[in-house]
Amino acid sequence: MAGGRKVDLAEALALGPGWRHACHALLYAPDPGMLFGRIPLRYAVLMQMRFDGRLGFPGGFVDAQDPSLEDGLNRELREELGEAVSAFRVERADYRSSHAGHRPRVVAHFYAKRLTLEQLQAVEVGAVRAKDHGLEVLGLVRVPLYTLRDGVGGLPAFLENSFIGAAREQLLEALQDLELLEPGSVSGLKTSACH
Repeated sequence: MAGGRKVDLAEALALGPGWRHACHALLYAPDPGMLFGRIPLRYAVLMQMRFDGRLGFPGGFVDAQDPSLEDGLNRELREELGEAVSAFRVERADYRSSHAGHRPRVVAHFYAKRLTLEQLQAVEVGAVRAKDHGLEVLGLVRVPLYTLRDGVGGLPAFLENSFIGAAREQLLEALQDLELLEPGSVSGLKTSACH
């Protein structure tokens, strides 16, 4: 994986004081909408355009004063997405995976939180007033979970963007594990999306 080796949470937390921890979250909600009246959207999944021009998930580094990984993640979500995130809390139950990299010595923890469509839309609207909007975060994007008739438009084209660390792999794993796509559609994307 581009973002380091996969480790379980207990191993990640036992790595010691020389390691920094970063937490990021995929926020998603069921979406009954239809694109052009015929293509089901199924779910709304949020990612963000980062300051470095790459796509990633909202979140960031856990500070020493944060009592837990989840406290640090929820603080980062408020900074990057605004006060609408106060309507929910990412918990340990939302944890998905961890990846440890050696240069720099960072463990990236990944979470996925299911919201209502109203909560997700409130995050989208409020994000422009967040502390980090226009600085660390250049804007939010929804991931297109469909493939157009040409076989390229939609998710396949989206996956051609530049992603930070393991974000592309985390996205694909979450889409499959959470069953956000039609069955079998992720396996073909994983091989075509890897460069």
